[in-house]
Amino acid sequence: MFHHVKELQFNARVSQPDPKFAALLLEQFGGANGELTAALSYFLQAFPARQPYPDKYDMLMDIATEEFSHLEIVGATIQMLLGPVNAELQDATTTKDLHAKADASGLSKLTEGGKAGREDFIHQALLHPEFVINGCGPHLTNCQGASWSGQYVSANSDLTVDLRSDIGAEARAKIVYEQLMQFTDDPLVKESLAFLMTREISHMQMFQAALESIQPNFPPAILQGDPRYTHVYTNMSDGASARGPWNEGSGPWQDGQPWQYVQDPISAVRESDGLLTVKPHGQSPQQVQNLDKQLSQQRKKEVSSALPEGQNQWSAYPQSTIESPRRKAS
Repeated sequence: MFHHVKELQFNARVSQPDPKFAALLLEQFGGANGELTAALSYFLQAFPARQPYPDKYDMLMDIATEEFSHLEIVGATIQMLLGPVNAELQDATTTKDLHAKADASGLSKLTEGGKAGREDFIHQALLHPEFVINGCGPHLTNCQGASWSGQYVSANSDLTVDLRSDIGAEARAKIVYEQLMQFTDDPLVKESLAFLMTREISHMQMFQAALESIQPNFPPAILQGDPRYTHVYTNMSDGASARGPWNEGSGPWQDGQPWQYVQDPISAVRESDGLLTVKPHGQSPQQVQNLDKQLSQQRKKEVSSALPEGQNQWSAYPQSTIESPRRKAS
């Protein structure tokens, strides 16, 4: 159940209208890495987690709801940045009339340079078709007028996959806010953007902590991969070769096995009949199959044990380890 509280989570403010920056800010309203995309991604990811992993469901729904509140902050800021231009463009019939209405509304006080300044200010708003076609207000487009798409939403029904995707999504959103702050001199707008950017950092930490609480969580999903190829780094370019923890030493592998560095991939392919005769590295194929089977059974049990036989309900958790919003009837 959602309940809308009319105060914003963060009191968004603007010093004065700025239609040009309002258009840029649409990127975080209806863009690929914007708040709506984040909110709906986490909202959809929460459903498969609801009964088997109620703690992760609780986190995803909390963050999804906060993202909706961030969408409201962005939308409110866009609307305030449009200022009196909103009303004037709704009723504009000719350029001459528009200038007169701008003077009457006090728009002239917001610009410098007399008539030329007012014309430039109004022109900034008119340059953006999303405001002209759809009216002056937030729209589900990015800063270039491209419509928001459901294809932006990421939900794979596997928590280890979704949480890694979420960390990346928050990182991309953080960068967008960081870059947006370079295009406005309004200290009040920067204040709101800094808050939103900071919450992206917090969410990254939450998702990382949630991912670490799922063990094992690498590789994502179930299957471990073919041991003939998992630890192989192939030098696919000529010239100087860079080495680092991504291709030498034990790297991130928990089994302690080192990376296998293939200096000459052409010879390696030819000498192994197209990699078909490569020997397993570290674990044997049978050990990997046993791990695949073990993890498959573990994940299946986690999901199936949380599903009651017969009648099911959504308002109570099947587990006793977490407080239910409504206790299941005995």
